[in-house]
Amino acid sequence: MELAGWGLGSVSPNPMVGCVIVHDDQIIGEGWHRKFGGPHAEVHAINQVADSSLLPASTVYVNLEPCSHFGKTPPCADLLVEKQVKRVVIANRDPNPQVAGRGIDRLRSAGVEVTEGLLEKEGRWLNRRFFINMERQMPYVILKWAESADGFMASSSRAPVWISNERSRQRVHQWRAEEDAVLVGAGTAQSDNPRLNVRDWTGRNPVRVVFDPNLRLPSGLHLFDGSQSTLCYNHLRTETKPGVAFIQVSEQDFLSGVMADLLKRNIGSVMVEGGPYTLQKFLEAGLWHEARVFRSKQTLTDGVAAPRLEGPAFHTDDATGDRLSIYLNSSSH
Repeated sequence: MELAGWGLGSVSPNPMVGCVIVHDDQIIGEGWHRKFGGPHAEVHAINQVADSSLLPASTVYVNLEPCSHFGKTPPCADLLVEKQVKRVVIANRDPNPQVAGRGIDRLRSAGVEVTEGLLEKEGRWLNRRFFINMERQMPYVILKWAESADGFMASSSRAPVWISNERSRQRVHQWRAEEDAVLVGAGTAQSDNPRLNVRDWTGRNPVRVVFDPNLRLPSGLHLFDGSQSTLCYNHLRTETKPGVAFIQVSEQDFLSGVMADLLKRNIGSVMVEGGPYTLQKFLEAGLWHEARVFRSKQTLTDGVAAPRLEGPAFHTDDATGDRLSIYLNSSSH
């Protein structure tokens, strides 16, 4: 699972997969899925085995069921059968309808011993984005905001103000590199003119998503500079320009329509960075899976109130100096 996690931000819309091959309690091969369209974890692990004659007496540990269909690469289940591995231990069945147990059936029908369900909960959490994509037919939605100690996101004038500290902001750039898209509403796009790129971390830039229902945002904003792909969802028109796609979505069920369109574009995860109006709309619609909230030690005494979340945090972390609280939407996991 540790190996699999190294693929975060590089393999979407595929799941993260790691593989370890063991012979007589010694690791003889390991690998992980490194890049979408590239070889899967099992291929990397088998290629690392110096003496392939050991494979028929070896156990293959893999966190997700080996694929059974031809996609960007040949089926890994067939490769394991070809190499005559003795045993395969799997954490999770693949929720993809094209696999969904067929890889396990292929292995067992060839006489391979298969054990499944080991660390199943941990494996599901690791690939929570992929499971939500397949089971709920929507991207995994992460809400993110920073608030003052007294619960405000911005000053009363809505002038930009840094609430979180530098280390917290660096972590946000790391998160941007890990997710497929970053989303803001028209108010934040207008007032903050964000770039929504990765600057304080190494990794890919996400797709930028902005809500502009009546297409009132000026074309000179960073979001429309063509430096990275931007999707602008609105009620008026569909049009494609260099680096920017305008997509018309009905006002009725707007958020659901956007989520469906994002998934069609192979965007499996989206981090919503604001502002308060947009965040609240996602909360009210229940269209979120995880919320990451930084709480600063500073106070504003007045301003734009941050959204309120019910229930205890799933995880808290004071490592950056700000308190990071992570909440889960229990109805969506």
